[in-house]
Amino acid sequence: VAQQISMENSSSVKEFILLGFSESQEVQKIYFAVFLLFYTLTVTGNLLIILTVTSSRHLNSPMYFFLCHLSFVDICYSSVTAPKTISGFLVENNTISFAGCIGQLFGFHFFGCTEIFILTAMAYDRYVAICRPLRYPALMSRRLCGRMVGGCWVGAFLHSTLQTLPTALLPFCGPNKIGHYFCDVHPLLHLACADTRVVSLATVANGGVVSLSCFLILVVSYMVILVSLRGQKPAGWHKALSTCGSHITVVILFFGPCTFVSIRPSGDLSEDRSVAVFYTLIAPMLNPFIYTLRNREVKGAMRKLCSRKVGSG
Repeated sequence: VAQQISMENSSSVKEFILLGFSESQEVQKIYFAVFLLFYTLTVTGNLLIILTVTSSRHLNSPMYFFLCHLSFVDICYSSVTAPKTISGFLVENNTISFAGCIGQLFGFHFFGCTEIFILTAMAYDRYVAICRPLRYPALMSRRLCGRMVGGCWVGAFLHSTLQTLPTALLPFCGPNKIGHYFCDVHPLLHLACADTRVVSLATVANGGVVSLSCFLILVVSYMVILVSLRGQKPAGWHKALSTCGSHITVVILFFGPCTFVSIRPSGDLSEDRSVAVFYTLIAPMLNPFIYTLRNREVKGAMRKLCSRKVGSG
């Protein structure tokens, strides 16, 4: 009987209310303008990177192949949460269906994990380019790069499934107000009508293993690069580090906040919410600027693309 009642209660929550950042309508309007600006810049900047790389015959190295996929993931990653958040600033109650909430949860972890794996693949590419320059064309073939990207998508799908499925199977019988601006594991665990300690531990372990293992791979790869540069002239140091500077900057901006939220248990949701803004919207928005400003080849190809568009117009 108790099990039957629990099953009936679990289906009582048909939708959730996303509380967002503030109940003040004036503050909501400010958030609306800021988020809309950030999301527009994110989509425009990353789309411009994709068009530049795909249209240029000179940007055909593995580094730009990964960069193109990274920009595509950034667009998808921001689009999972930003449009719903932006539209929610204009209504009194920002509601999302149960199915929509679980779908948002899956997409958030799927694209976020894909970005982590692609950044790790890009670190390996930089390691081979600097430490094995003569064998670089053979080691980083187009076929291998395609397999690495495919592995990133498959691995992210498995990670997202392990994060989403245990949460989706929990009973939710009320309340239905999520103290966040999108559906994530920690806020949903606070609303579940069951003991969530096992699920919380499993999701933290899963997210922690992915984030920390990839971060350690990144750290080790750059330590090996630095060791390999010993004894070289300053010009060699500058050339090698200039190719890694953009990637290191992106890694720090994305991995820092992401790892902080992934490895900590459910706690202060307002703190999680503030940190989440950084890696769901700000970091994807900054990535195109970082790679463009520090890369002459991308800037040159982008100017040619813009001049062709203006000339054809």
